[in-house]
Amino acid sequence: MKSAVRYSVLGLLSLLGLLLAGCAHYQLGTGGKLPFTTLYVQPVGTKLLVPQAQELLSTQLRTAFNRDGRVSLVNSADATSATLIVALTVYHRDVATQRAGDSGLARKFTLTLGAKATLTDGSGRALFTDRLVEVQRDIFSDGGQTQAEYQAMPLLAQALADKLTHTVLDVW
Repeated sequence: MKSAVRYSVLGLLSLLGLLLAGCAHYQLGTGGKLPFTTLYVQPVGTKLLVPQAQELLSTQLRTAFNRDGRVSLVNSADATSATLIVALTVYHRDVATQRAGDSGLARKFTLTLGAKATLTDGSGRALFTDRLVEVQRDIFSDGGQTQAEYQAMPLLAQALADKLTHTVLDVW
């Protein structure tokens, strides 16, 4: 009886030792090393007629990079090891749902906001060029389409900033 307990305890200790040894080298986050430590984010440009979208995206981008913490943001392209250039290039709405009795009256739209991003290192060599990043969001036009689009723009900008941050910081 004592030997059965002893073998059970030894078996549990061995299993615990194996589990701890397997977790000893676990590391949170990505294992990839970025080729830059500082980043300059140029003010967002646009080729669209979407009011306030540039300012919203510029603010959200800087917030997203600060929140992530893998790189330090700088205020000048002279003092950086990488530069991010973003230009809004896509904005459109598509009809997602219509009323059954009136096919001309749309009730739900899908908004798409997209930007092209270029990342260069400190010497001006492109790490990637004109990479298209898009996000979508559904809106309901019951209270007015213009108001619904206006309210959705900060959410679209935040989603696009998060996606651009992952595009820049994740190993490509």
